[in-house]
This record gives sequence, structure tokens and C-alpha cells, in this order.
Amino acid sequence: MPEINFQIAWPDGSEETCYSPSLVVKEYFSQDGDYDLADFVERARTALNIASDRVKAKYGRPCGLAIGQLQAIELKAAKYSSLLDPKVKFIRFIE
Repeated sequence: MPEINFQIAWPDGSEETCYSPSLVVKEYFSQDGDYDLADFVERARTALNIASDRVKAKYGRPCGLAIGQLQAIELKAAKYSSLLDPKVKFIRFIE
């Protein structure tokens, strides 16, 4: 199963490299795209759940790395939720 990493910048400018076990994230994000925080989290949730489900279909169990990545994104996003109009920049896919 092709996996991919992607780089983002949080509203405070800090950058993070994230993981997906599937290329499905390419259907939900655009390189150099700016996303409202809530929209970014929802897109990440959808894409990473689909990715985990694809792993489950192939290997019989969900992808712990995808679930862990989603939890990390949700936890970090909560830190910025009180900001006025927080944005996440999707920097690039790392293949």
C-alpha cells in the first residue's frame, strides 16, 4: 500500500510532518493550500479514516499509525481553536 508524508504549518507558523498509509490524502488537500483550522481537521479526519479503513480491508486491522496521526492533529488543533480565524497551511506532499 503506498504511503505518503505531508508537511503542514500550524497557525503559529510551526511546521509538522504528518503520515498517511494511503495516497487518499491527495484527494483532500492541495499543495500550498490554506485551510481554516476546522476544515483542515475535518479533511484530515476523513482522509485518515479512509486510509485506515483501506489498511483494514487489506490486512484485517485498522492502521494504528493513521489513527495516531489523526489523534495528534486533533490534539494540536485544539490548542489553536480559540484564535480568531486560525489557518493551517498545507505545504507539500513528501513522496
